[in-house]
Amino acid sequence: METIKPKPALRNSNNKSMLARTFQRFINLRSAKKIASSNGVGICVLTASQHKLPHRASSNGDYSKAKQKAVMEALLAKAFAGVTSIKAAYAELQMAQHPYNSEAIQASDQTVVEELRALSELKGKFLKKELDLSPQVTLMLAEIQEQQSLMRTYEITMKKLQSDVEEKSSDVSLLHKRLQDCTAFNKSLERKLDASSPLSMFDDMQFTKLNPGHFVQVLHFSLRSARGFVKMMVKEMESAKWDLGAAAETIEPGAVLAKESHRCFAFESFVCKTMLEGFNSHDFGLSIDSPTKRLDPEQYFNAFKNMKSAHPKSFLVQNPNSCFAKFIRTKYLNLVHAKMECSFFGNLNQRKLVTSGGFPDTAFFTAFAEMARRFWLLHCLGFSMHQQVSIFQVKKDCGFSEVYMENVSDESLLSGEINGANADVRVGFTVVPGFKIGAIVIQSQVYLSPVITPPVSR
Repeated sequence: METIKPKPALRNSNNKSMLARTFQRFINLRSAKKIASSNGVGICVLTASQHKLPHRASSNGDYSKAKQKAVMEALLAKAFAGVTSIKAAYAELQMAQHPYNSEAIQASDQTVVEELRALSELKGKFLKKELDLSPQVTLMLAEIQEQQSLMRTYEITMKKLQSDVEEKSSDVSLLHKRLQDCTAFNKSLERKLDASSPLSMFDDMQFTKLNPGHFVQVLHFSLRSARGFVKMMVKEMESAKWDLGAAAETIEPGAVLAKESHRCFAFESFVCKTMLEGFNSHDFGLSIDSPTKRLDPEQYFNAFKNMKSAHPKSFLVQNPNSCFAKFIRTKYLNLVHAKMECSFFGNLNQRKLVTSGGFPDTAFFTAFAEMARRFWLLHCLGFSMHQQVSIFQVKKDCGFSEVYMENVSDESLLSGEINGANADVRVGFTVVPGFKIGAIVIQSQVYLSPVITPPVSR
């Protein structure tokens, strides 16, 4: 039977480390004797009689050159191994600084001093030409020393990385705790705001105790949101380099404004008129093609209470096919023209999303949705009243009546004479429509403008 002799494992194994290969090469030397190195690692040293140079070094001159070359290579290897040991010891010294470890610092410092002393002695012997090295043994010892130093460096690097991971994990845990604290604090603030909001009074309100004063309170609540949205819209216009005067003139043609800042009343008029259009209808004018069934007043009141504390975006996501969602889509498309949206944001992405049944997650749409929620609540509460609620609009150029109207700005009162002509104050435009609840009138808010008539000649 033919026997297959396996090849030496040293030649076939690619997975062994360089340190293992060094030991293997060293152990396979034919004749050696075992001694102890300065770092405690068992080594083998060739006897002087067995250290042979290559066969080609036949003459004394060649032998001397070959020996000198081998000694220099061994010297460099030993020097580099010493530098690597210093590098590893310095890395240990740095690692021991944080967290502070006095024993590790002293040990690392001692190692650096010893390696520097060894290099200094090696330099002295080299300068004095007193080198007494066995080239082959020195090369192997240098390689062993270098591999040991590299292993120490890798271990230090692993410890440093592990320490960084633990530190980052601690930071993450701390930030997570802070996030939880901030979330809890925000929720407590939200509860306080809800408790102090104008709608908190409806928490325990009974349907039978509703009165027009409650409607007025919700109306003011809605108008605050409308004015906030108008400010946001004006800022977007300014950022888009709009001519605000021309925009106000387009909304209210021929209106005479006392100040440039009064343009906001024209924009507020446009927003309120758009949002309140269809208010007199029980379904806010949303079901023209397929009329919906009218609810009784108490059902409208229950819808009001269910919606008054709801977050509009969350409600829309959970109820995309509700009447309120349809109201949001309709009013947004009517209020925010395509050219306006393209000018503000550079595209029609929000409009496309709303048209397709979605709801944009932007600050602009969020502000609009909150405003729309408040007008929706106003409508629900209006149809909860025991008396019929209706909306009325004051026509342009009507005379001012303190019973039905409220002037939004005293500075718009320009009665008297202007350049010798008689000026009569009239309604320039309605900013906020008025409401009637049975026999009770909630004044409309109007902007007054002068109507100039030439003086009568005598």
